[in-house]
Amino acid sequence: MPKYNGRMHKLIILIESTSTPDFHVFWPRFLHAAENMPGLRREATSRINQILFGDLQCALIHELFFDSLQALQVGLASEFGKEAGRLLQEMTTGRVRLIIADHSEDNLENIRQYRMQQDASH
Repeated sequence: MPKYNGRMHKLIILIESTSTPDFHVFWPRFLHAAENMPGLRREATSRINQILFGDLQCALIHELFFDSLQALQVGLASEFGKEAGRLLQEMTTGRVRLIIADHSEDNLENIRQYRMQQDASH
């Protein structure tokens, strides 16, 4: 049976615009640096299609996942983390937001199984 994956920490990068000069030249270099940060477990990129509500200015969200807050901080302080940060600032001309958050997730199959167990016990 799949299990709840526990808590991780992630760096959420909200990029306001990808139309700055040379963004697409810097992006692969940024990814290379970020993907070599120590402790990185996985990453995700989301290109925003539509803002349904609110005034958020965001074209792209990139997330870097780590096992713990300490692992995330070590990754950011590493040479690859510093290089990724430098490239990120350069390619976005500072139009970027960085957020650290704890993260947990579960898959629908496990959620349904938990609900079935709860229903059976009542």
